[in-house]
Formats: sequence, structure tokens, C-alpha cells
Amino acid sequence: MKILLVGNLGYIGPVAATHLREVFPQAQIHGYDTGYFAGCLVDPRDFPETVIDRQYFGDVRGFNPEALAGADAVVQLAAISNDPMGKAYEAATEQVNHESAVSIARMARAAGVRNFVFASSCSVYGAGGDGAKTESAPLNPLTAYARSKINAEAGLRAIATPGFTVTCLRFATACGFSPRLRLDLVLNDFVAAALTAGRIEILSDGTPWRPLIHVRDMARAIEWAAGRKPSDGGDFLTVNAGSDEWNFQIADLARAVQAELGGVEISINRNAAPDKRSYRVDFGLFRRLARAHSPRVRLPEAVRELAAGLRAAGFSDRNFRASRFIRLQVLADARAANRLDAELRWTGRS
Repeated sequence: MKILLVGNLGYIGPVAATHLREVFPQAQIHGYDTGYFAGCLVDPRDFPETVIDRQYFGDVRGFNPEALAGADAVVQLAAISNDPMGKAYEAATEQVNHESAVSIARMARAAGVRNFVFASSCSVYGAGGDGAKTESAPLNPLTAYARSKINAEAGLRAIATPGFTVTCLRFATACGFSPRLRLDLVLNDFVAAALTAGRIEILSDGTPWRPLIHVRDMARAIEWAAGRKPSDGGDFLTVNAGSDEWNFQIADLARAVQAELGGVEISINRNAAPDKRSYRVDFGLFRRLARAHSPRVRLPEAVRELAAGLRAAGFSDRNFRASRFIRLQVLADARAANRLDAELRWTGRS
């Protein structure tokens, strides 16, 4: 068995690769990445790609189809991966998240790949209104990031065929510890703020809803999708990936961090303008189709693991929102040094 992880040098990739290696010890696991965030390691001595059999480097907008040779499954993680980055680099977001994903899927189908897994997002529901959103709910994207995911899903639907099974995992908001940690994710940010400042500042009124999923449970969902049979959902499937129990209001997440870590102050901006990005999600379909791969990690465990991982690394940066753990900051620093151009292509300068 050969699995290609496209975009493996980010937040999810190291955890997914490690999980797949544990589940499929004899498999060939390859990675493909342009390397924007390769250096964003919590501990530079901990290099997670030791579980990878072969690493390709390249921009997905100029994908090398040789990487697909002999692959049974392709997992498309590569993305300009949140709303602030999507706003700053809208053209690149559409090129990477939508156009490249569909292009690589076409190449994968031509190469005889059986399963294509696309990391989509529950952010496609945008301003969700009342009720938990199922896969058939109207979509209401509020950002370039969300629009790019919807466009990719539509393009992938058009090329799924018998023998080429496509699964779009609409992931809840990621959280949890990873060797390439992101602190621009809500729960991760709250834990980092609690550890460094003893204070969590909620910029909204705390009422918006978010579904969350731990990164290890994302890896388990990817494992399921990489081997999914058409009998479980058809040649093309879009499915919300997460757990009903992990729908939280923002203020509740802060209180969960406070409860686990103690001595943490919470500040809520009661006068903030309403945050329209509020949605609850129904994960019933995922639970029925992927019962053995349903999320296992609980919120208190996620908080404790994040805190333990940061403490073990000696993390104490109160200014972490300007650090290498914020993806937009990493791109901005590379742009300022002229290593990336305005379309986020490497310039070849060091």
C-alpha cells in the first residue's frame, strides 16, 4: 500500500503520517509539500518526517505527477489554511485550495489511484443560524477560504467515478498538539495565552458556536477515508468530520481551559460587534459511516496535552501571536525577506 500526503509539512501532516505509520507499518508513506511551514517545529530536535519513506518538495500549482506513481490513496491537505491568510492572499487561496486540488485529483485518477481524500472544512456553513448543519444544509461561506473549499468540492464531485473514490472531509476546527503546532486556532490560542499570561481575552461576546476536532481524530478520519469503499457512501462523498459533543460556544472553550489549568482570568468583550461565523454541525453521517473511526479525544484531555507539550518545550512567549506558530506571520516574514512573492511562490532568494 502506498499513501501520498500532499501538504504533509504542516500542522495536520505530521500527526496523520505518524498515525498511518502505526496503522499500516508496511505501507509506503510519501509526502509532497512546498515547505512554507517546515521550520515551524515546537522542538527542532523532533523531526516528524522520520516516518516518511520519501519526501517531495514542490508547489502544488506545479505538481509533479511522478509522485503519484503506484499510489493507492492521495490525501490532499495542502491549503492556504485559514481566514486571515485567505483574506491576505485571496488569489493564491483559490489556486492552491481549489484549482490545484482538482488538478491533482485528475492526475491521480489518470495514474490509477483508488482513493482521493480532500481536507475540506465546516467553515463552508458560515453564518449557520439555528440548528446543527447537516451535509445537505445550505452553504453560506463568509471568507475566501470557505469559498475555495466549496469550489474544490464541486470540482471533485465532477471527476469521481467508479474506481476513483473521492471523500471530502468537512473537518471541524482543528485543535490539539502537533510537532508543527499552530497557535492561530481558537483552543490552541487560549491554552497558549493561559500559560504565558494567565489571561484569556475573547475578542467577541463569546457566544459564537464552533465545532472542534482534535488533530489525532483528524488523522483517524483520514485513515478511514483513504480506504473507504464506494459501498460506504458512494463514489463521491462529502461528510462532516467531527463529533456532536464537540460543538462549543467560544466562552465555554475558555472556561474549559480555565478549569483544567487553574489561575486563569477570562476577559469577554461584551460590546464586540457580532461575529457572523457561528455554526453548529451535525456529525451523524460520519458517526454512522465511520463508527470505528469516530473521535475519541475529549476536551479536557486536549487542553492538558497542549499545556504539557508547550511546557515541555519551555514555551513562554507572551508575544506568540507574532511568532512562527502563527501561519500568517510566517508568510509575512517570508514576504518581507523577499523569499516569497505576492502569489506565495518561492523567489529562490535566501
